[in-house]
Amino acid sequence: MNPRKMQQMMKQLGIKQEEIPATEVIIRLEDRELIIAKPSVSKVDMMGQETFQITGEVIERELKSEEVSQEDLKTVMEQTGASEKKAKEALNRHYGDLAKAIIELSKQN
Repeated sequence: MNPRKMQQMMKQLGIKQEEIPATEVIIRLEDRELIIAKPSVSKVDMMGQETFQITGEVIERELKSEEVSQEDLKTVMEQTGASEKKAKEALNRHYGDLAKAIIELSKQN
């Protein structure tokens, strides 16, 4: 079907579609995450109801329930000069990966 004609039909039905320039989509479940890399994301608004259509490469990652160790926290703080709060947040964002947390905080300074 002609894309222009499809757009006209969607407009008549009150359907708006917008492409979202996402670089990554993360869906958090109770025990794991679904990471969609290189996603194609469309937001569809149909009579006030918004839905999202997502396609891409799906990667599953288990969530760690462990607390950040004081040793790791101290290392990140020493290497970056970040506060304890910022160091802990970075470690949690990177699931305890010291190198990634240090790199992130170093870029912020």
